[in-house]
Parts: sequence; C-alpha cells; structure tokens
Amino acid sequence: MADKQQNYSADQIQVLKGLEPVRKRPGMYIGTTDVRGLHHLIWEVLDNAIDEAMAGHCDRIMVVINEDGSATVADNGRGIPVDKHKVTGVSALETVLTVLHAGGKFGGDESGYKVSGGLHGVGVSVVNALSKRILAEVRRDGKVHSQEYKMGVAQGEIEVTGETKSTGTAITFWPDPKVFETIVFDAQTILTRLRQQAYLTKGVTICFEDRRPGAHEGVVAGDASFKYQFYFEGGVKSYVDHLNLNKEPICDVIYIEHEVPEAKIEIALQYSQSYNENVITFANNIHTLEGGMHLTGFKSALTRSLNNYARNKGFLKEKDLNMTNEDVREGLTAVISVKLADPQFEGQTKSKLGNPEIRSAVEAVFNEKLSEYLEENPNEGKIIVGKGMLASRARLASRAARDTVLRKGALEGMTLPGKLADCTTRDPGKSEIYIVEGDSAGGSAKQGRDRYTQAILPLRGKILNVEQARLDRMLGNNEIKALIIALGTGIGETFDIARLRYNRIVIMTDADVDGAHIRTLLLTLFFRYFKPLIEAGYVYIAQPPLYKISKGKTSEYAFTDEAKENILKDWGVEVKTEEETAVEDEEDEAAEEAAEDAATETGEKEDKEKKVVKQRVSIQRYKGHGEMNPDQLWETTMDPERRTMLKVSIADAELADSVFDTLMGSEVLPRRKFIQTHAKKVKNLDI
Repeated sequence: MADKQQNYSADQIQVLKGLEPVRKRPGMYIGTTDVRGLHHLIWEVLDNAIDEAMAGHCDRIMVVINEDGSATVADNGRGIPVDKHKVTGVSALETVLTVLHAGGKFGGDESGYKVSGGLHGVGVSVVNALSKRILAEVRRDGKVHSQEYKMGVAQGEIEVTGETKSTGTAITFWPDPKVFETIVFDAQTILTRLRQQAYLTKGVTICFEDRRPGAHEGVVAGDASFKYQFYFEGGVKSYVDHLNLNKEPICDVIYIEHEVPEAKIEIALQYSQSYNENVITFANNIHTLEGGMHLTGFKSALTRSLNNYARNKGFLKEKDLNMTNEDVREGLTAVISVKLADPQFEGQTKSKLGNPEIRSAVEAVFNEKLSEYLEENPNEGKIIVGKGMLASRARLASRAARDTVLRKGALEGMTLPGKLADCTTRDPGKSEIYIVEGDSAGGSAKQGRDRYTQAILPLRGKILNVEQARLDRMLGNNEIKALIIALGTGIGETFDIARLRYNRIVIMTDADVDGAHIRTLLLTLFFRYFKPLIEAGYVYIAQPPLYKISKGKTSEYAFTDEAKENILKDWGVEVKTEEETAVEDEEDEAAEEAAEDAATETGEKEDKEKKVVKQRVSIQRYKGHGEMNPDQLWETTMDPERRTMLKVSIADAELADSVFDTLMGSEVLPRRKFIQTHAKKVKNLDI
C-alpha cells in the first residue's frame, strides 16, 4: 500500500491547458462525436449569430456547406472585436476562439448580450478545438480582418486583408476526422434547424446553401439548386401553422406575446382533429428537447384555465371529474418560446431549462391570456373544451381496457401471450424479442433462435393504424394487446420503461410491400406510445438478405442489389438484364436443338468430353422469412456475430411527427402528394 502511495504523486495529476480538455473529452462539450455532435458545431457558431440578431444588431445570417465539406456561418452583425484584450493580452477575436468561457455573455454592461443562447461562452472555442482548421473573417471599422487556426491554435496575428463598408463575422471550419465518426453534414438536418430559428427570430432572414457537387439531387423534388431562404413575420404563430400543415384544425391559432421582468414570453397553440400532441419548447432560441420549467408552467396553466372555463360555463357539472393534463393536450400543437437574461440549462447541450422563476411567470401569463381568449371567443372555447371532455371519457374507457390487458399480463403474475415463444433468461440486458410477420416466419424463427436470449412474437395480419385511433380502440386489437403484455412496460399513463422485459426489440418483417406496411404500422405504434423505447435505443429493424446466390457448391447472401451484382462480378459472371438473359437462353436452346438435329441426321453421337457445358448461377430472391429454413434465418438475420440490424432513432422529432402524420393520418391529399413526389425513387417494388 505504501509503495502505491509513493508512486501516486503530483506528477500523475494531469493539467490540460487551453483547449486540451475539449479534445481530450469532446463528449463533455458537444454531447457525442457521432453525426449529432458534428452538427452541434454548426449550432454553436449559429448561436452566436442568433445572439447578435436577438440583440438587434443583425438581420441576416448565412450558412454554407462548401464544396470541400467545410461549413461557413456568416452574419451582418457588429463583428467580433479585434482589439487587444486587457486580460489575455491577445486580440478579443483570438480570446473568443481559444479561451473557454470567454465571450460577450458574462459582462453586465450594455455592450454585451442581455439575452443569449450560447450561455456557457464555450461554443466557438469548442468548435475551434474540434476542427483541424478554422478561418475567421471579421468585417468592422471599414476593414476586413482575417486569422487562421489549426487544431485550436492561432497560426499568426490578425491580418487586414481588405476594405469594406459592411460589418459582420464569418467563421469557416473543417471538422477534425480524428474526432468525429463522420464529417459529412446532412443538409436536411441543417435546414430544419435554420427554419426553426427563423420562426423564433422574427424579422431575421436566414439563408442556406449547399455547394457540394450533386447536393440537390434527390433532396427536394424539382429543385434546380439547393439554396433556401427563410423569413417569417409571424414568429411562432407561423411555426404552428407549419407544424399543422397536414392536419385538420378545429380552431384558429391562439397567439400570446407578453413581456414580464423575468422574461419575454411567446406562445402559440392550435387544436386539430389529431389524437396526438406536439409541444415544442425553446429558451433563448435553444430547443429544449427535455422541456423544463417553462413547459411545466404551460401545462399547469392550460389544465387550470380549461377546467375553470368548463365549470363556469356549465360544460362540467359538479359530479364530473376535472379534465387531466393529458385530456387537454389531445390534438394540441404548441410552441413555447421564452427569452431570459440568465437561463439555467442542464449541460452544454442545453436540453432542459431549470429556472424556477420562469415556471410561475409562464403560468401566470398564459393563464391570464388564455382565459381572456376563451371569454372573447366562446364558440372556439366550446369546441376546445368539448375535445378535452371527449378525451376524458375516452381515457376512462381506455383505462378499463388497459387494466383488462394488464390483468392478463405477466406484470400481474399471469401468463404471457400464448403465441410468444419467450427466452429463458430474465435479464432484460441480455434479452431480445423478435416481432415477426406471420406463423410461417414465426416457426422458422422459433426453430433457429438462441432460446436463452431470443424471444419470438409472431403477428397475424396487420395491426391497427394507431395514428387514426384512440387508446381505447387500440387496446381492442389482439396483436397490439399481445405486444404490450410481452414488453411489460404498460402503456399510456401507466407506462414505465423500468419494467421493460427486453432491451432489444427487433422488428423483422418480409422484404415486400406488405412487410414494409406492417413495419410502418409498428413504427407508428412505437413512436406514438413507446417513444422512450426508441429514445433509449431499444428498437431495431432486422436486415434479412434479399438474395441467395449459388454456383455449384458455393453460396453467398446479398443484402442489396448492388451486393448481388458485386458477387456475380467476383465470380466472373456477366451481369445482364432479364431481357438479355431471356434472349441468351432462347439462343442456347436453339443451338442445342440444331446440334441434336445434326447428330440425328448423321447418326453420330456427341462425345461428352467435348461437349461445352454452361455452368448456371442460381439466384434465389427471398420475399419472406418463411421461405428460409431455420439455419438460414439464424445465419443471416439472427446470429449476433453475423447479423446486420438498423437501430431506430429520432434524429428530428418534429420531422418524424410530420412524416407519421402525413403517411398514417386521416388526410388523404398530403399522403397522395408524398407518394407522387417520391414514387420514382422506389426500386424493386414488389406488388
């Protein structure tokens, strides 16, 4: 023990200087080093430009993905100061780019930011640390100032490279491939963020351009170039209009904007015929994915206001129970945006707002303004309350149905669904459940599985489309009931992820149109009622092979058409179209018939050793798992050592919600338009 203590001295204590901590532990500053972390670099630089806009110094922001894959964020704000900083001894620009917690967000004077999204002041310096190169250009005082950095280190002093009459800052950065899993930016992810920021910052124009070769191809049908410009006068009111584009509203957008000492509060909401809610929250233009105190205040005021209005107008009688929070949020789309001087976010990724004072501020403002609106618009008030009361009755009916389901479930000590072939282990971390299509595939999967860790649940037919049904009706579907019981989490207000029986849920449907439809129905169910399972990374899609290619005694599996063609090329087999193959077969048959006729006429017999035999390649196309024997299914799709699976994630919840609503909702026109737009991209459609 004494020897160990002697070896542990001050020499073993690491002191990381400057931006070294960021490169050592990038996840602490940007969350992850996957594609989300890569885009977080753009968000950090963008936040600085948005801060200039919120302070009233900027009305135009440009984001460009350059031909070489680098990203540029430019604004027409005041420009980062370039004079020497009295504390660091270097320019303010270099200080901002190389020192953590340095920026215009900590000072109390009028020149700094009263409201800021980049709270921690580490944003652009973190981008510098995680980029192999950065080029900063500042336009101010009639001059263009430039400075280059590599791996977070300045490559010389600031240079004056020209004269200008404009002001602003442009940061171009090249992400470090040694830090990130990928350095390829996704245009749609950036577009969604920029559109969001334009809605939240009224009167500011935000532009986007993707200059990479072929960037526009297949992204948006009909676009000749991939350039976009966003500008919205309506603010979050326009945002709600956008979110409800494919829904059937039952009232106008209710818009509230009010300033109190604690914050500036902006709220827009609208009810539709949908059964799902979509509430998005922001603090200082930062999307707070996990909500926070502003969301808590909103929910509390919404429930109280609608219940009070319903009581006062006699819609709710004395004997009636109040509507719950869930009741009044059915079919609700809302955007809540607060801007405050000292936001308390949880972590650098700012996913949750923790300021307790904002809860009471939002609650008081929203309660007052919503009550006024309901009094001034009695017809819409009646419709909104009526929807909540209907949801309340449906909730009580679904509770009875859910209780019936759970009484039959394993959580109540009863048996699991009879068609479930459960695994032996009871450790959720080691367990996985395959949701398969039909009894035939179920039989192959049950025989080919690892019984210790793999459970099989066959589904008969197509489950209910839950996008168009309330929970009470949904629980009447036998296949959905079996799935709920098998998972063990419960559903609705009783959902508890801690009771999940399998930490890997694998959707394994056939590679045809029906299989794709069933997979979509299941994903809709998980997205609407089991979203925490997707967010936790527990939901997967199996990837069975499309083809088995055999030549003699050699066989290989191909998961794509491209892989099939590569295998055939490796085997020296010329890849031909079906028409070419058919013509060749006809020619071969004709040649064989001619040879036989000639042999018959001359009375000669062909020597077998001289006969040229054409070796055929067998290509078997799998359309269903039932076509595979158990060994093949295990080898290709279920063996953890060899299988390929896709993890289901929600990279953009807003976009996901819109797609599910378009494809699975009750409105036919948006779905038809979607199909017409994307039909030509579908390959190998089996009907």
